[in-house]
Amino acid sequence: MMIKKTKSLCPTCLKPLDAEVYEEDGKVWIKKECPEHGEFNNTYWSDSEIYSLVDQYDPIDTSLDNPMVNKKGGCPSNCGLCNEHESSTVLGLIDVTNRCNLKCPICFANAAVSKKLFEPSFEEIRQMLRNLRNEKPVATAAIQYAGGEPTVRKDLPDLIRLAREEGFSHTQIATNGIRIAKRKGYAKELKDAGLNTVYLQFDGVTEEPYLIARNKNLLSTKIEAIEKCREVGLGIVLVPTVVKGVNDEQVGDIIRFAIENIDIVHGVNFQPVSFAGRTPSDQVEEQRITIPDFLKLVDEQTDGQIQVNDFYSATSVQPVTEFIGALQGGEPPVTLNCHQHCGSATYIFMDGDKIVPVTRFIDVDKFLAFLDRYAEKLEKGGFAIKSRVLASAAKNLPKTINEENVPSNLDIKKILLDIFKEQSYEALGEFHINSLLVSCMHFMDPFNFDADRVRNCVIHYAVPDGRVIPFCTMNSIYRQSIEDEFSVPLKQKMTEFNDKTGEEDEDKD
Repeated sequence: MMIKKTKSLCPTCLKPLDAEVYEEDGKVWIKKECPEHGEFNNTYWSDSEIYSLVDQYDPIDTSLDNPMVNKKGGCPSNCGLCNEHESSTVLGLIDVTNRCNLKCPICFANAAVSKKLFEPSFEEIRQMLRNLRNEKPVATAAIQYAGGEPTVRKDLPDLIRLAREEGFSHTQIATNGIRIAKRKGYAKELKDAGLNTVYLQFDGVTEEPYLIARNKNLLSTKIEAIEKCREVGLGIVLVPTVVKGVNDEQVGDIIRFAIENIDIVHGVNFQPVSFAGRTPSDQVEEQRITIPDFLKLVDEQTDGQIQVNDFYSATSVQPVTEFIGALQGGEPPVTLNCHQHCGSATYIFMDGDKIVPVTRFIDVDKFLAFLDRYAEKLEKGGFAIKSRVLASAAKNLPKTINEENVPSNLDIKKILLDIFKEQSYEALGEFHINSLLVSCMHFMDPFNFDADRVRNCVIHYAVPDGRVIPFCTMNSIYRQSIEDEFSVPLKQKMTEFNDKTGEEDEDKD
């Protein structure tokens, strides 16, 4: 059964192709045919029932008032962001270097492989930050410095301070953690500069996944990095790259590890591996992990303590931001309006040794429906509308709570009322401190590429030529050309860059 038509890519030449998403044998597939390289038929989602359940959460259109480029040709041609893009930037990314102190076979950015150095200057990064902040009507609020390995730049703390100066309220780095673990005082230096979150590459709780995926046993280094962050109160999100046959059997163990470190680990964002265009199609199908596969792994490996139906599309939280935005008035809020098939998540809480997903004590559908209705009333206006809506929320939101299942250490009624009635950031912090966000973001590759998802991407790279490019088009199409344009030969410039921004040598154990 045909579900929709879209645009995709040829995995060999990356030419845009007409594609069809369809259901067959309980799965959702995407197929396309390249005149030169033949037909490709690949898994889109491995469970059509879960696909349909998620499909109800349509993202709200929050197009830019000031797109960076005029659309030429069909999506995904000429990305950056164009007038056809249907979301603003929720998380901006800047690759501050393509150097790294590891040589991971699954990485899509590595100077040692390309023999070219991509390392924007301080002033180039300032301009990229400003490009993100200049988006209208909603300026980007969160930035992540990535790479390569961002900590190999000596000026990373200065770059974090720069982001704060340019108005970003949340800063994070995507890191392997080696320098945090090995350099005395480095975690404090980052925290003092204004870093909020360490987005820590974390592939498992045993040695084997690191030896396979990173060519090095890094488990003890990860533990050491976590301890260094704990010492200074620097929050962590664990980021496992999930590869079938490498660490897919450790999903439950990774969640349990996060629970054991919930004082400093605030979330686990699992990311099924994406495949480079040269990967043979049959190998892609053998190794592919989609979001439904992940949800079932969680269910199985937590013995049903976290079930498939405890997860919601990331897009489902739109009513929360819409309600808060309507309540506050003025500028529109940052809205997590990614495509409904980009990611799934749930919050879990601990009650003694028992895992309690948020869905066990809050009727999430009913809760979101209330907020949707209240946002509509606030937008329509009327006499004392804000007071009347808040009074109704105070009465009705507690009705969505099943008090028998609320964790004993959680005053959820008070937290919810403080968040929505008082707009209390302290209450929002209390909710997050007591919880662990378990999520899965499945980034696309040329095999499962869907232009509909690109148009609703909310994670965007700022690049030196002034564009802001959606994550999956950047890594599937544009990364090579941008790095070619803005790189220099590695040996020719390494001495100069060592003096100014970083160090060539790897950290030693």
